[in-house]
Amino acid sequence: MSRPTIADLAKAANVGISTVDRVLNGRDPVRPQTAERVLLAAERIGFHGVTAIKRRLENDKPVIKFGFLLKQSHRKLYQMWGEVLTKAVEAYPDAHGRAVVRFDDELAPERTADALLALSREVDAISIITSDHPQVNHAVDGLEAEGIPLFTMISDLTAPGRAGYVGNDCVKKGRTAAWFIDNVNSAPGKVGVFVGSHRYLSQELCEMGFRSYFRESASEFQMMETLGTLEEPQIAYELTQRLLRTEPNWVGLYVAGGGVTGVMRALREDGGPAAKRLVVVAHELTNETRAGLAEGLIKVVLSHPAKLLADTLVRAMAEAMDTHRTSTVSQHILPFEIHTAANI
Repeated sequence: MSRPTIADLAKAANVGISTVDRVLNGRDPVRPQTAERVLLAAERIGFHGVTAIKRRLENDKPVIKFGFLLKQSHRKLYQMWGEVLTKAVEAYPDAHGRAVVRFDDELAPERTADALLALSREVDAISIITSDHPQVNHAVDGLEAEGIPLFTMISDLTAPGRAGYVGNDCVKKGRTAAWFIDNVNSAPGKVGVFVGSHRYLSQELCEMGFRSYFRESASEFQMMETLGTLEEPQIAYELTQRLLRTEPNWVGLYVAGGGVTGVMRALREDGGPAAKRLVVVAHELTNETRAGLAEGLIKVVLSHPAKLLADTLVRAMAEAMDTHRTSTVSQHILPFEIHTAANI
């Protein structure tokens, strides 16, 4: 049986012979999608030049530097995100990716804006987790004017110049937290919310969804005033201690922001009936929240699908560099995972 020819390959790939010749010899540019189609056809028909086509595809991949600006380098959650995002960049199949991960240890918006501008000098596209503030949004719009796409992850911004958002439906997430507190409790009582900062749009929307559920579906529960932790476990610890002392009918807590390890420490140290009765719902499955589930300190963790989020974000960042910018912000809404002591 004769070996497949270039003409056979062109027919199998539904392209012209000249296109196959360009793919094989690399004399002229070929769209990556077209070259990929030729490769698949070559493998399907047993064409002898498969290795040459693969080499051409590998050599033609662009080099893209992906920048990520995360919060608080001392927090294991953000360390985890740095590792997951780096792996997603390294595994991205359509480019030679380089991950540049920076941590913003200062929560001041002017420092975040400065860190954004500094990172933009090193990379081709940026993703950020930060609070919504005019100074940050001004920096984002400046990057858009320079042609550097910026994506928000986990928490969105109001800057019109951002390229897109990758994360959960936060209103639905808050309503789900409320549903668990409503249905796990044997009797209604007082319910609280801890947020790290009201400037995180994700936390604002989670709180909105949480409150709307109780207002519409479980009005017999009494909502307490939302309290801020500044993303600090020590503040969350002190707030939890105080509420355990002063609110005997406290039955539910939604930790929509940082500080959950402080909540866990307070409940562990108290160990009384009120602490054991409290239904706590938190965010993000980490080693700490996994331990909290196992101990019964946390009843439910609502978590971003880490690998899916990282892969989706990296692809969106790369594709934003190849498309003409429009006024439409791309939204990539991902399902959140639900973890309990029974499925960790």
